[in-house]
Amino acid sequence: MQVLPDTAQVWDWLAQVPDPEIPVISLTDLGIIRDVAWQGDTLVVTVTPTYSGCPATAVINLDIETALRARGIEKLELRRQLSPPWTTDWITPEGREKLRAYGIAPPIDGTAADGRLAGRISRLAGRSNLAIACPRCGSNATEKVSQFGSTPCKASYRCTDCLEPFDYFKCI
Repeated sequence: MQVLPDTAQVWDWLAQVPDPEIPVISLTDLGIIRDVAWQGDTLVVTVTPTYSGCPATAVINLDIETALRARGIEKLELRRQLSPPWTTDWITPEGREKLRAYGIAPPIDGTAADGRLAGRISRLAGRSNLAIACPRCGSNATEKVSQFGSTPCKASYRCTDCLEPFDYFKCI
């Protein structure tokens, strides 16, 4: 009889799987792994994509499956959960620091949880007065270059102090 690893071990394994678009942050740091549970002898991993049309979803699922099968998981089910929708508030503090160290300004804490419709629409449309700190020098003297960055979940910014361009992970 096969001995099944406990879910804490599986979480540790998943913490080593990098996001395909931002490889310095793991899937668990990103907060998209919502649950890990055994149902009989089948491991069920619940994943909430950053948004329903995320082009990296198929790669993420393949990376999860590859990592777990390499560790002996034979029966595996990946479940996609869209509700509640993913929010940048689910990014761990460690994940935020990894983003910053990589040169991506992390989302500002708590701004995604703002339930006011006008505030959310304003932020999503790029009309926000948030002070985005430069991940390189820490200055708040930054300006948005484009609402669209290197991936759909990022916007392009520039620091007017150190003059470096950088991505900002948009609040969702």
